[in-house]
Order: sequence, then C-alpha cells, then structure tokens
Amino acid sequence: MQDDPRQPKAVILCADDFAVHAGASQGIAQLAAAGRISATSAMVLSPRWGQDCTLLQDLRGHLDVGLHLDWTSDFAVAAGHGLKLGAAMRKAVLGGFEPAAASVVIERQLDAFEAHWKAPPDYVDGHQHVQQFAGIRQALVQVLHKRYGDTSVQQPYLRLSRAPKGAADLKARVIAAMGASALEKIAGSAGITCATALFGIYDFAGTTARYAHLMDHWLHAAMPGSIIMCHPALGAQPDDEIGAARAREHAYLGSPEFSAALRKAQVQLIRGSSPDGKLAMAAKIRP
Repeated sequence: MQDDPRQPKAVILCADDFAVHAGASQGIAQLAAAGRISATSAMVLSPRWGQDCTLLQDLRGHLDVGLHLDWTSDFAVAAGHGLKLGAAMRKAVLGGFEPAAASVVIERQLDAFEAHWKAPPDYVDGHQHVQQFAGIRQALVQVLHKRYGDTSVQQPYLRLSRAPKGAADLKARVIAAMGASALEKIAGSAGITCATALFGIYDFAGTTARYAHLMDHWLHAAMPGSIIMCHPALGAQPDDEIGAARAREHAYLGSPEFSAALRKAQVQLIRGSSPDGKLAMAAKIRP
C-alpha cells in the first residue's frame, strides 16, 4: 500500500504528556475527538491521571493510549525514584540504571495505568526518552515480555526515539545516542514491535508559523510507521517550561491549515496498534 504514491502514508501523530496538567489533558482530548492526533502518552504518576483519563473514554478504539514512562518529572521525583534529566543521563551513561530496581518502577507505572484505564497500554514511550536509557531499556523489554508476551492481550509496541539521518539535528542525535538502537535490538529479540522512527524533535521556540513550517517538513519526511510527537495544551500554564509552545502547537493542530497540510503531504493519521499500523511498523524501513 505504501509503495503506491496515490495512497496516503500511514503515520502516528502522538501527543505526549497527557495528565501533566489540566490544560494538556483537555487540549489533547479535544484534538483526539477531532481526529487531529492518533495517540497520546499518559503520565500516570500525575495525581490528575485518575480523573483525566475519563476524557478519553469515548475515544477507545479510535485513539492509541500509551504509558509515558517517567523517571525525570517532578512527579517521579515525588514518587521517590526520579532524577533531574541531567542526572538521569549521567547515570545512564556511567553504568546505567539497576535493571531489577527499574523493573519495580516500570511495573508500578503499568499498574497505575491499568488501574484507571482498565486495559494495558497500546504502546510505551518515555518522558524525555528515558525508555531507552541503559538499565531501563533492558528492564522494560523484560517486563513487557513477561507481562503481556504469553497472553491474549495485544503486546504494546515501543517508541524508538531516533530521527532519520536527514532530519537529525544535534538534539536528535543526542537523544538517539542514549540507546535507540540498543532498545530496537533487544525489543526485536523479544518479538516486540518498534515504531520506525521519531519526528517532532525541536527546541520549542518560535512562532506558530515556525511550528507549521516544521510540521510540514515532518509530514513530508515521515516514512510509513513512524511517529511524529507533539506536546499540545489548551492554554499556557505559567509554571510549565514549554507552556507557550504547547499553546502554539494546540492552535495549529486544531486549525484548517493543519488539515490542508495533511492532505498536501498525503498523510493518514493511524493508530500504531491497528492492523495498518502494525503492518507499517513491521516493514522495518530503517532511518
């Protein structure tokens, strides 16, 4: 299907940070109901998760809902296992996280997800890409295989935080170097599907027009089965470091201009857990 230029490309557009605050949850739910995104990643350590997940209930079967594995937010620090991003990166590089301890944290977050969503996540990614940090990635694959590998439940797929070479700036290269290829290898050995590549990495600066330009590039560059991540919210929260960017993203993704950009790029937003999504990811188109 994807080899036919007349057919749309199957791409996942994922809104990260659901439940980080009310504006993010409300904005993401609004975009999902309008069909402007096809996935969202939940921060289940947030005290808002239990109440905000009700905003997504009517979208079951139309939206992938995944676990945004968290080691670096204020919620993770409050939970007792969290570190600031710089400290987490240093730990990953200088020996890695202890897999047994990481498994406990991952199980706890999966339990929190399922307690309110009443189903396993469609996929797992990571806040600030921690899913591929050394020690965490090994624990994550083991936990997912043990928890879902021998059941009738569809096993969650994984995000690889790796932009293709032509789309990888310094920030993207650093993110990928934290373990994207290593995660892909061990996930493949366990039979866990990984998304093709990740787009949407930028510095959160600029205007709505700049974001529209970036999104247009990502839509055209994305290969089938890849993920474009976004961080929309309804309004900017004063204590949110990227609050202004969230508001700009929400305004653009809800606009007629974004609909036109999808048509121009011949992109169809799909769920990665759908048959078409699994087929696109299984094509293994390497960045």
